Amino acid sequence: MADRVPEPDTNSDERTVGEIVLDISEQTSGLIREELELAKAEVSEKVNKILRGSVAGLVAGVFVLMALAMLMHGIAWLLNDLFFDADVWLGFLVEALFWLLVGIGAGLFAWRSFKAGAPPTPDMAIEEARLAKESFEAEVEESFGGPRP
Repeated sequence: MADRVPEPDTNSDERTVGEIVLDISEQTSGLIREELELAKAEVSEKVNKILRGSVAGLVAGVFVLMALAMLMHGIAWLLNDLFFDADVWLGFLVEALFWLLVGIGAGLFAWRSFKAGAPPTPDMAIEEARLAKESFEAEVEESFGGPRP
């Protein structure tokens, strides 16, 4: 039990200021260690919960993807039965073209989003810093009667 902080003496009349300061620093150090251990345990628990949730979400996503594939297959057969009688491939072709258009639209949206966000520089923060610098320089000039070298 090396981590255990010694209890302060109850008879504080006989202790020096140095001993009291030493006791307080040891108790503070022990308290900080315990708080760090508690924080580690809490973070570890939360990470484990997030990990379990992520795995469950991934499994759910796989099943939804399988269901979507079956739904798309059924729609292709429905198109075949309604419109194309003997040419089964036409139902699948129509559906493939539809999903291709959806994919192209999503790709364009992603491309525009990446283009708008690249490069990821803090433009507003840089502008604010430039304005603050100019304001500070103006105040210095005003206070000292001219530009500073």
